[in-house]
Amino acid sequence: MGTAAGAVPETAEAGPGAGTGTGAGTGAGTGPAAGTRAGALAGITEGPARRPGAVRAWSRLLVSETGLIFRRPRNIAMLAVLALVPVLLGAALRLFGGPDEGEAGGGGAIFAQIAGNGLFLTFAALALLVQLMLPVAVAVVAGDGIAGEAGGGTLRYLLTAPAGRTRLLTVKYAGAVLFSLAAVALVALSALLTGLALFPAGPITLLSGTTIPFAEGVLRIGVVVLYATAGMAALAAVSLALSTLTEVAVGAIAATVVLVIAAQVVSAIPQLSGLQPYLLTHWWSGFDGVLRDPVATAEMGQGLLVFAAYTAIFGSVAWARFTGRDVTA
Repeated sequence: MGTAAGAVPETAEAGPGAGTGTGAGTGAGTGPAAGTRAGALAGITEGPARRPGAVRAWSRLLVSETGLIFRRPRNIAMLAVLALVPVLLGAALRLFGGPDEGEAGGGGAIFAQIAGNGLFLTFAALALLVQLMLPVAVAVVAGDGIAGEAGGGTLRYLLTAPAGRTRLLTVKYAGAVLFSLAAVALVALSALLTGLALFPAGPITLLSGTTIPFAEGVLRIGVVVLYATAGMAALAAVSLALSTLTEVAVGAIAATVVLVIAAQVVSAIPQLSGLQPYLLTHWWSGFDGVLRDPVATAEMGQGLLVFAAYTAIFGSVAWARFTGRDVTA
């Protein structure tokens, strides 16, 4: 199928598509950006004894990758939409009110608390968006990681520097994780500001009935952001693994979204409830443990273990596939 995975020559010329950045079909960067990343890769292997230089080169490559991610109009648009949803949600609850606490369990109890304290809008917005919109945004970025480069003809160009595919793969994953953190934090910040502007603020009465100071409530929001980011990082590993299986970024993105929806459908079927603890989507809303006193650390810890397991398994799949595949693009 072309040049073997371990036989990409150091001085190989870039193909006709090498100057296009990440795939044209995915709204990628330009040739100079790809050259910058290739140059950073080359700096990683200037000498095995120059470990600090290798770290600096990896960091430069990561900066270049994250710059491409956050400059793409598509990704900027997704972040803008994610930031807008808490504003619309807060405005709707302010104008029309939310459900009574007795009308719905789980998430309904969180929505019912918003009118009394705007801080709960943050928890409600994340509980809503973590089900589909945040996963779609993460899938778009992670699924484009390898497949977008291959589809645009720049993957082989990046691999002409003998830096090793493992480091390139880790940079792609780190970029997706940073985007996940930015997306979750942006939703939380937008919801926090909207909640404080539209609803009262003060000491928070948790779902367990305990009242905590406002400052502690803000700290708990920080815990929620980190937990939700860990869940999205696990999904990024799944999407990146799928990205190594195809040269069509849309295929990897669509496959990730289909898996998310399928897992949620399985979770909704009572007869398959035994599978729920093994489903990634089942634990995404586990951050509601911070709204109880004491914090439900056992349940949240189990969720983090599931996230770590998914990251390890699909990260290994991505590594095995990417380091053993032929690269012709």
